[in-house]
Amino acid sequence: MLLNIEHQTQYIYSKAVQYTIQQLRLTPRDGMGQQVKHWEIKVNGQCHAFEDTYGNLTHTLVIDEPHHELLISVAGEVETGVAGLACHQPLPVELYLRESPLTQADAAMTAFAKQFARASLADMMHALRDKMHYIKGATQVNTPAAEAFQLGKGVCQDHAHAFIGCCRSLGLPARYVSGYLFTEDGSLMQTHAWVDVWQNDQWLGLDVSNGILTNETHVRLATGLDYRSASPVTGTRIGGGKEGMSSVVSVNQSALTHEQRKQHHDQLYQQAILAQQ
Repeated sequence: MLLNIEHQTQYIYSKAVQYTIQQLRLTPRDGMGQQVKHWEIKVNGQCHAFEDTYGNLTHTLVIDEPHHELLISVAGEVETGVAGLACHQPLPVELYLRESPLTQADAAMTAFAKQFARASLADMMHALRDKMHYIKGATQVNTPAAEAFQLGKGVCQDHAHAFIGCCRSLGLPARYVSGYLFTEDGSLMQTHAWVDVWQNDQWLGLDVSNGILTNETHVRLATGLDYRSASPVTGTRIGGGKEGMSSVVSVNQSALTHEQRKQHHDQLYQQAILAQQ
C-alpha cells in the first residue's frame, strides 16, 4: 500500500521564546515491511540529523533567536507491506526487558500477565483491551502503566505501556512504537502507538488499541523503551509565556489538494490559539 503522509505541529506563545531545542523523531526508515519513497521536514530553525540510541532517524531542532510561533511540517510517501527488507537493530533485544517508570508492572499487572504465560500474545492483547477502555482525557502523557491499568482506561499510549509491562514481566522483550495509522474514513488525525514483542527470533507488532496485529496500514516512525524515548517531538524552551499547541495528521492513498492543505493549516492554527487560552 502506498501511503501519503502529512503531519503538522503548530506552537503559539503569548510571549517571545528566546531559545528552543527539540528532538524530532519524525522520519521513518526502511524495514519492518515499509520502504520510504521520499520524506521531508520543514521547520523555521536549524536542524541537525543523527541516529539516536535506539536506531531512530532523529533531528535536533534549534532556534536561537526570539520567536512567537513554531511550525513543524513533515510530508512524504511510504510503501507498506513490502517483504524482505532487513530491520535495522543497533541494540541487543535483551535491552527491551529493562523496566522504565512508564512501563513498570505492579503486582496487579504481573498477576494479570501470568494468566497468559502459556497463551498467545493475541489472547493477552484482547484481554488487556477489554480491561482498559479507550477513553480520551482519562490519562496524561506521563501517566504510568500501572495507574492506567488500575483506572481501566486510557489511550493508545497507555495500552502500549501496559502491554509492554505485562510482556516484560513474562520475560518477553517488548518495545514502544510510535507512528501513523491509515484508516479508510480518515478518522485518526494524530500519531498512533503500538508494541513490538520479540518472539521466535523476530519482532511481532501488536496494535493493542485496535486489537490487531500490525499490518500495511501502519507506518513506523520510532521505537524505544517507552513513550519518552520514542515520542515524535520532545524538547524545551526558554521564555514564551503561555503555550498553545495543536497537531494534525493526514494519512491517505493520494496526496492532499492545495485546498485541503489550506483547510488543515487554518484548523491547526485555530486549535493552537484555543489551546493557549
